[in-house]
Amino acid sequence: MKKRTLRTPFFVVNPKAYLYGKQALALAKAADELSSLYDIDILFTVQQADVSLIKQATTHLFITVQHLDGIEIGRGMGYVLPEAVAEAGAEATFLNHAEHPMTLQELTKAMQRSNELGILTIVCANSLTEARAAASLKPDVMVCEPTELIGTGQTSDLQYMTETNRVVREIDPEILILQAAGISSAVDVEKALSSGADGTGGTSGIVQAEDPVQTLTEMIKQAVKYKKED
Repeated sequence: MKKRTLRTPFFVVNPKAYLYGKQALALAKAADELSSLYDIDILFTVQQADVSLIKQATTHLFITVQHLDGIEIGRGMGYVLPEAVAEAGAEATFLNHAEHPMTLQELTKAMQRSNELGILTIVCANSLTEARAAASLKPDVMVCEPTELIGTGQTSDLQYMTETNRVVREIDPEILILQAAGISSAVDVEKALSSGADGTGGTSGIVQAEDPVQTLTEMIKQAVKYKKED
């Protein structure tokens, strides 16, 4: 199955476990409108239980699960079956996030199954060493963020961003790079994209903001400034 093409710069709205159901749906609808208004690709991560709900209510978003497992149809009690989320409407998945780490064997199998089903793979790495290893597996997107900065509102320094961008592109220039640690404002978005990253995004900086939709809007308006002329 062919994967949907992800254009750059792209943005990730990642509510993690902060939002679900109706609250997640409300933010997803706002993100969907912004995606249409500014002609920018937005990946919106959802709880597996909300994939169908949010997919059916939106048009432009890349509905993204926060994890799936590299299992086949059959045994696998308690694991996330790739076919199930794909049929519900998921088009991308995060893998090996610091809050849900995977062994190399688990990651490799999950990527293989995702590729078979046309699901974009967004693989996380928290160091240069891990970035090199993950990039060698050829994911569609690499997330390069130090674990200790996740959720702190403190971004990676520009040198770290630039260096991880370089390391990944040396291994495979086709991999898209997401720099997203601690993104909580339009200024942070500018910093991440000015490093040469292909995309950025946020979690707590959006969902815990006084006005999440306004905050997201400001971030998206900053991100589109990095769109290349056709």
